[in-house]
Amino acid sequence: MAKASKYISKQPDASGHIDWTAAENDTWNKLITHQLGNIKNAACQEYIQGLAQLDLPMDHIPQLETLNKVLRKATGWETYPVPALIGFGEFFRLLADRKFPVATFIRTPEEFEYLQEPDIFHEIFGHCAMLLNPDFAEFTSIYGKLAHAAGKEDRAWLARLYWFTVEFGLLNTSEGMRAYGGGILSSPGETKYALTSKVAQYKPFEIVDVLRTPYRIDIMQPIYFVINSIRDLYDIAHS
Repeated sequence: MAKASKYISKQPDASGHIDWTAAENDTWNKLITHQLGNIKNAACQEYIQGLAQLDLPMDHIPQLETLNKVLRKATGWETYPVPALIGFGEFFRLLADRKFPVATFIRTPEEFEYLQEPDIFHEIFGHCAMLLNPDFAEFTSIYGKLAHAAGKEDRAWLARLYWFTVEFGLLNTSEGMRAYGGGILSSPGETKYALTSKVAQYKPFEIVDVLRTPYRIDIMQPIYFVINSIRDLYDIAHS
């Protein structure tokens, strides 16, 4: 069962449209304006390319169907509106069906820098760009199928794999270390911390090490795992 959230997601109407307030659109504008500057020399090229394809609006929260048209054409993925927090079973089922869960609320200004639970800015700005990459899209889909079929104990291990890749993954590039994880790229505080921290540990990605490493959602990450190519995720999914 999903834990309680202080946020309440907005319900789409019969056509899938969500009515956002001026204040909510203003929060989106402040977040995306800040993060577009923040991710320079921080995001991997695959993410930058995907973000260009999405062509996200600056002045308002995009409607999900607008994003879905781009995602379906590229990799067969789409976004899917969900409550603020959902259980592992439903989360994995949606990923297995190539439906990326999007909590349809946006954070309050008090949690601008870091949010413990995913809001619509995190899901769209953080994740949708990478879902346009075929290797990343395949990894996420196969991950969802494996996790959905797994027992409760195995799901706990698999949650760590998701956390240290899709959410907080780093990538070695010829320009230096870059982020591909949505938890990094959607968080103003974590973006800077992940690539400049003097106290965090940076480890080569080894699947056994990843599965043995617990994580916390309420602090900046003390450990990051680094892959050498997004193709590595495809290979992990098919290993």
